[in-house]
Amino acid sequence: MTDPDPNIIKQILAELRDTNKERRRTAVMKLGMLGGDEAVRTLIMVIGNRHEDLIVRGRAALMLGKIGDTRAVEPLIRALDTPGFQITLNAVEALGKLGDRRAIEPLKRFLSTDHEKYREAAQVALNKLGYEADDDRYLDEEPVPVRRPQNF
Repeated sequence: MTDPDPNIIKQILAELRDTNKERRRTAVMKLGMLGGDEAVRTLIMVIGNRHEDLIVRGRAALMLGKIGDTRAVEPLIRALDTPGFQITLNAVEALGKLGDRRAIEPLKRFLSTDHEKYREAAQVALNKLGYEADDDRYLDEEPVPVRRPQNF
């Protein structure tokens, strides 16, 4: 795959700096559709930006899963603790798509969460990563709430 036209990337990066969050949300999706090195580096930066809109960050996680670059594994693992539904769910799903086994341990904690969507997404992601639930203790435990740091 060749990198996209630098002028198009430059235009999308300008949209990503816009004060209008709807434009930033759209810009993240455009970057994910174009792919390439600059897109991956920018999307990784977006999911780690604690001051960015949570939907923008969630869409960045979604697009990193679509692109499939394993440089995103560690930032996506860190994003699992971000407040907000969309970024966590998209990070879980993206980690499954990336196929990197480093994500297994962080994803296993979602098997016992009280949030059904997280549990289901984690199971699908872990299956994609080749995780065999030979230790069913995660599935037998009482569901626990997902705890998130308050400083995001």
